[in-house]
Amino acid sequence: MSPRLLRGILLFTGLVAFTLPAFFCNSPKQDSTAVEGSPWKNVYDTNAHYVGMEKCRMCHESVYQTFIQTGMGQSFDHATHKKSAADFSPAHAIVYDKDLDYYYKPYWEDDTLYVMEFRTEGKDTVHKRIQRVDYIVGSGQHTNSNIQNTNGYFYQVPITFYTQKHQWDLAPGFEKGANTRFSRMIEIECMSCHNGYPEFVNNSENKYISVKTGIDCERCHGPGSLHVQAKTSGDIVDTSKGPDYTIVNPRRLSTELQNNVCQRCHLQGIAVLNDDKTFFDFHPGMKLSGVMNVFMPEYEGAQDKMIMASHVERMKKSRCYVESQKMSCITCHNPHISVKFTPRTQYLNACQSCHGGATGQRQCTEKPEVRALKNNDCVTCHMPHNGSIDIPHVAVTDHYIRKRPLADTEQKKISAFLGLKCFNNDHVDAITTARGYMEFYERYAPSAPLLDSALVYLGKQSQDEVQQKQNRDYIRVYYLLKDYPHVIQYASQLKPADVNDAWTAYRSGEAYFETQQLDKALRWYKRSVEIWKYSLDFENKYGTCLLALGNAPEAQKVFTFILEQNPDYVSANTNLGFLFMQQANQTMAIHYFLHANDLDPDHQQNLINLAVWYHNEHQPGMAKKYLAHLLKKYPGDQRAKAMMADLGTSL
Repeated sequence: MSPRLLRGILLFTGLVAFTLPAFFCNSPKQDSTAVEGSPWKNVYDTNAHYVGMEKCRMCHESVYQTFIQTGMGQSFDHATHKKSAADFSPAHAIVYDKDLDYYYKPYWEDDTLYVMEFRTEGKDTVHKRIQRVDYIVGSGQHTNSNIQNTNGYFYQVPITFYTQKHQWDLAPGFEKGANTRFSRMIEIECMSCHNGYPEFVNNSENKYISVKTGIDCERCHGPGSLHVQAKTSGDIVDTSKGPDYTIVNPRRLSTELQNNVCQRCHLQGIAVLNDDKTFFDFHPGMKLSGVMNVFMPEYEGAQDKMIMASHVERMKKSRCYVESQKMSCITCHNPHISVKFTPRTQYLNACQSCHGGATGQRQCTEKPEVRALKNNDCVTCHMPHNGSIDIPHVAVTDHYIRKRPLADTEQKKISAFLGLKCFNNDHVDAITTARGYMEFYERYAPSAPLLDSALVYLGKQSQDEVQQKQNRDYIRVYYLLKDYPHVIQYASQLKPADVNDAWTAYRSGEAYFETQQLDKALRWYKRSVEIWKYSLDFENKYGTCLLALGNAPEAQKVFTFILEQNPDYVSANTNLGFLFMQQANQTMAIHYFLHANDLDPDHQQNLINLAVWYHNEHQPGMAKKYLAHLLKKYPGDQRAKAMMADLGTSL
C-alpha cells in the first residue's frame, strides 16, 4: 500500500470562523481580484514578508489581547498543563482500541505530557510504548488533539480529548480499524490551516524547522512587512478617511474576497492546488481559486449532514447568502473576539438587519408561544447545533440558515452520491475536477466509480495538456486502479530527470516494481527522493528496491539515513536488521528487530525476520512464538504457515 493511502488527513477542531463585526459589512469595499493593479500592496508584492504577531502587538495591544483568547489564537501551542483542557483522572484517561487491541493512557510526568500505548494478555502487559507529546492542537472549545515531534517530523498521536463530552477517545480518523498509531503525518495542508505559517522543509512531507503557536494576525491581513516599514518611517494613514493600502483590511474587501479569506480554512474539503502553487501562496485579497479549488461531495439525503469545518459550504447553501449576495462571515462574527465573549445580540442584530422590516418588527412566521420558548432567538431555530460526520463527540453550529420544519422530516439517510461540487469556483476546469475525484478517492472513499469519473474528466483535456502535465494525472489514476501496465505506458514516455513531481516519480517506480522491472523502478524511486529527500516513505521504497537488486551497501546507506532522521521508523529498522542478518552480524540484527517490535508488535515482515533470526540461533520456541503471533493477527500469511510447518508444528 502506498504512503499516500496511509497518510489520511488530520482533522483538528476547536477553531472559529475568521470574522469581523457585523457593522464592517457597510464599510467601503475595493475589489482587488486582479494580479496586476490590486490596490493592496502586500497581496502580490514578492518583497512583502511575514513579521509575526509580536510585531503587530507593538501598535495593536488591545486587539492582540482579545485575539489570543479566540479559537484561532489558541489553535496550537506546546503541550503544557496550561494549554491542556483534558481530564487526566483514572476514570477518564484510558482509551481502548478494540479493533487493534491497544490501550492508551495519557499522563503527565512533571511538566511533560506522555501517551502510553500498551496491550495485555490476562494480567500480563505484553507490549508497552511510551511517546512524548510535544504540541496540543485545538482551542479546547471542542477538542485537544496531540502531536509528537521527532527530529522535526510531525506525527499525530492516536488519542484526542473531546471537551464537549469530557472524554478521551481515538482521534478522528483513527476509529474502526484505521488506527495508524504514531505514524500519521502532519503535512503542510493540515499545519497551514491549524496554525500560523511554519518554516517547512520543502523537500519533505512532514518535516518542520520551526512552528508558530497559534494562528496569527497575518493569516487574515497578509504579510505585514510593508505596513511596518511605512509606520516606522512615519507614513501614518488616517483610516477613518480611507484605506491604508500597505496591509489588507478584510472589512474593505468585496464580499467575495472577504469570504475567500475565511474559506481558505473554513471550507474544509478536497483542496486541489493549481499547478506550481503551494499552501503558502494564498494571501488575503486574492481569489482563492487562483491558488486552489476546494471540492465537497454532494449526497442525496444529506441535507443535515455536515463536516466540522464546512462553515462556508453550509452558508453558501443558505437562501440568505444566495439572495443577498452580500453576506459574508464577518456579517455576524468578529475575529478579534472569542465567540465565548461575543454577546448573543450581535448575531441577532445581524439577522434583524435584513429581517427586521421597515418598522423594525420581526418577520418571523412562527407562533408567538413557540418563539417565546426559544427566547425569540433566530439562531436557535435556524442555525441549530448539529453533530459533524467526521469528528465524533462534537456538535457545532450549522451555518446552513433555513426554515426548519417542526417534524423531523429532514433527517434522511444518505441514499446516493451525486458528485463533487467546487465551492470556490463556478468554472473549474476538467483536469482540476479529475484531480478532485482522485483526491477524494485517496483520502476518504476508495470507491472505483470515483476513478471512473476522474477518467471521464481527464478525457476532456487535449493531448497537448496531457504532455504539459507530464502525464501525471493518468499515471495517478491508473496507479490507484493498480493498472500498472497503463502506468508504465505513460511513464515510458517520460525521462525521470524531466519529472519534477515526486508523486509521479514514486508511482512510476511502484508500477515497475510491481511488474518486477526492478532496474527501471530504481531509476524512478531515485528520482522521487531527489525531489523529496526527506520523504522517509519514498526513501524506504528506494532502499527496498536497492536491496531487491542486491545492492546491499547502498541500501544500508538509505536505511541508515532514514533512522538518522527518525529512529522510530519501523520498516527501516527491520530492513536494516535484515541487512545485518545477511552479514552474519547477529547482534546488530536482533537490536534492530527488537526495536522494531517494541514500536510495532504486529509488523508482518519484522515478525518473519524475528522468527528467522531465532531459528538461525537454534531457539525454535522463540521462533514459534513470533510466528504464532503473526498468524493470530494475519491468519492468511502463507510464509508463516510454511515456516511453522518446517518447524514441525501442526496447524
